Amino acid sequence: MSEKFWYKVARTIVKAGRFPFPITDTLIEFLQIIITEEQAKFILIFKKPSLNMDQIKASTDLDDDALDKMLNDLMDNGVIINSKSKSTGVMVYRLMGPYPGIFEYSLMKGETSDKYRKIAKLAERLFDELGARAQQNYESISKLYTQVPAVDRTVPVEKEVDVGTEAVLPYEEIEKYLEDYEKEENNIAIAHCYCRHEHDLLNDPCKLGAPKYNCFLFDKSAKYAIEHNFASPISKEDAMKVFREAEDYGLVHKIFHIHSDPKKGIEAICNCCKCCCGILGMYNRGVIPLHTLSSYISRVNEEDCVGCGTCVEKCPLEAIDLEDSIAKVNEELCIGCGVCAHLCPEEAIHLERTGLRDVFIPLKKISTN
Repeated sequence: MSEKFWYKVARTIVKAGRFPFPITDTLIEFLQIIITEEQAKFILIFKKPSLNMDQIKASTDLDDDALDKMLNDLMDNGVIINSKSKSTGVMVYRLMGPYPGIFEYSLMKGETSDKYRKIAKLAERLFDELGARAQQNYESISKLYTQVPAVDRTVPVEKEVDVGTEAVLPYEEIEKYLEDYEKEENNIAIAHCYCRHEHDLLNDPCKLGAPKYNCFLFDKSAKYAIEHNFASPISKEDAMKVFREAEDYGLVHKIFHIHSDPKKGIEAICNCCKCCCGILGMYNRGVIPLHTLSSYISRVNEEDCVGCGTCVEKCPLEAIDLEDSIAKVNEELCIGCGVCAHLCPEEAIHLERTGLRDVFIPLKKISTN
């Protein structure tokens, strides 16, 4: 197939995503590994991101068996996901964008063959290219992202806040989420962290030595991921053990809501490190600004602080410095994750509730010297 054809396929996939994404040779090479030419032709019927079966059949001449195989093969690769509308009962098939979307699913199964090592290399090259482009066009890229809503919501380590008091809303408690979603079978799923798996494939493992099997999917996303072998079902009790382990490693809980709306249900919860995580990692590499919702901010009790520097080392946003041997929090960088409070050996840091706030941290300038 011609370059023009693959450009058209890439553009269709990019348009299906929620965020701007440049179409480059690297992106096209990545897609050529994930999908076949026949699948690429089929994808072009998605003039809009989501189609029901009647709409799909009206746009293709595949018979029922061939169509069923086509859809299932694409769903097995994380290129298309399906979910049934709770209001109408109609099954809808949605074409995924590059990121978030196909990149995550391409490595979520934890595969380690040469194919997946190449996928990891291409993903890394692509984000290097994005970083270079962002730095070269710093002002315009920064302005562009101010128009994009927050991608996720940061939820703190529960034991560091007064869970159960009137000051804490129910949707700020991970355990409460798990209780709600566990009421239905296969509504909670656990999968490999594609970010840390990618870095393992690149022989650049997580600097924290954090575990990889700790990304969670919920509701329709969980059902799809379980059915297509991206994830496994997990109980609330076992999930909480995973979350507690993640907290002890200094990972950040990041919740992804449906349509990025904290009033809606959740699709996923990731446990993120600053070296590998797609969002934190890309911020620290100067690829994108960091935009999150949070309800807390860190406060230091100066009388208890001994200046050990643990919080400085562990903060994923590098928001803490030592001044005269006392920890000082840069409030403009603090996302209220609670990592510093949880890991402080002197218990000299606590989280203060602020109410839901929109935290936007500008694109990081990376020195080329």
